[in-house]
Amino acid sequence: MPKLRILVNTQTPLVQFLRVPRDTRTTAEPSSVDLTQLTEGVDYRFSPGGVTRMVYPLLRKLLADGVLEDAHWVSLNPNAPATAHLPGISLHHVAIDPARMAGYGTTKEAIWATAHGLVSKAKSEGLFWTDDATEYTFYNRTTAMRIRELDHDLDFDLFYIHDFQQLPVGQMLGTLKPKIFRWHIPFDVRSIPVDWRPVMQRYLSAYDRIVVSSDRYRRELERLGHRGDVLRIYPYIDPAEYRTRPAAAEVDAVCEKFGILRAHSVGLIVARMDPTKGQDRALAALALVKNSLPNLRLVFVGNGSFSSSKGGLGLSKSDRWRARLDEEAHRAGISDRVVFTGHVTQAELDALYERSDFSILPSVNEGFGLVVVESWIHRRPALVTDRAGVAELITDGENGLLFDPDSATGLARQIRRIAADDGALRRRLVDGGRRAARTCSLETAARQERELFESLVGG
Repeated sequence: MPKLRILVNTQTPLVQFLRVPRDTRTTAEPSSVDLTQLTEGVDYRFSPGGVTRMVYPLLRKLLADGVLEDAHWVSLNPNAPATAHLPGISLHHVAIDPARMAGYGTTKEAIWATAHGLVSKAKSEGLFWTDDATEYTFYNRTTAMRIRELDHDLDFDLFYIHDFQQLPVGQMLGTLKPKIFRWHIPFDVRSIPVDWRPVMQRYLSAYDRIVVSSDRYRRELERLGHRGDVLRIYPYIDPAEYRTRPAAAEVDAVCEKFGILRAHSVGLIVARMDPTKGQDRALAALALVKNSLPNLRLVFVGNGSFSSSKGGLGLSKSDRWRARLDEEAHRAGISDRVVFTGHVTQAELDALYERSDFSILPSVNEGFGLVVVESWIHRRPALVTDRAGVAELITDGENGLLFDPDSATGLARQIRRIAADDGALRRRLVDGGRRAARTCSLETAARQERELFESLVGG
């Protein structure tokens, strides 16, 4: 099959600019920049989150394997140059008026909260008839117009649209070229208001293939009434990024930075600050075991998402959630047992995994949970909410420990279980996790994605 030219669309951009270099001749911000000439951590940083952690490695892999000629990536990035370039990949940034951004943000947060079961269906009914929903449509229309302009100039072979924020784009493109939509967040028909369902079916039907993160979501799409092709591809990471273990000095430096002592037992929670991530559930469980496990410390890694960052939509939910967690820890008398690191570098995160005794994914609801795979690769036992997509890969006691996030006693029981282990359980969980991680490897996913592209484009 000839090499393909692909257009990828996500809300979250691959990179967020910390500063944009100015043209030395005009002092104006350039409309296009070469990222290879800039410094990561000084001029820009890669956006946190599973979507960008998946999409970028996939594109690089497919470029290296000769599947793609080049790739173009359209995303929302209001504080960035119009375009930025990496080898083989061009980033195109969309911006809309801040006044209209607020309505878009309100709508997409309402969709997010409803899908994750944080608000009732009754409260969400009528959402798509609100003025804010008009701005959600406007943003998607603006994105679709930018993609159409690029397609006119570059003639793409297929379009790969990612996540619920971009769902209307496929219908708005007005092209017969193959279109793929990947749904990343949880999907449960029971959480979807009745008046949303015709809208969602209409948007979903515009795509030639829907990709979901678990077999359960595929069955839920069928329950919705979707009759198109649905493919399950587990989310993935590249194990090659974890081949080098952090040096002891690096681990010691990170522990000193965050006040983690040698006597401490560490449970690691890696997630952005958001109610759906269930950090409060972990605090409640810690309160139940604080007397029996006095040396246990929970280390919370993460800050806000792109939506809550100052460089993104500027929503303040992460700050409010962090303040609430601080209050709950204080009331429970465990403030000295928890560490909030905020955003850390990948090297620091690797060091924290190395220092940890186990990881916890306490989410109320979770589209998948790539941090579990990351924990497996780091050879750390994982305690996992049974409402995560990744839970369908887990057999309790064999490659993970499952719990109901609504039961603090259930999570506390699993914490005590791993703390009391004489080594046999830990070895079983680590070995089973390493085997399960192969299912979520970049190599496996790249093969499945390549077969998907070939089935739609032909060869």
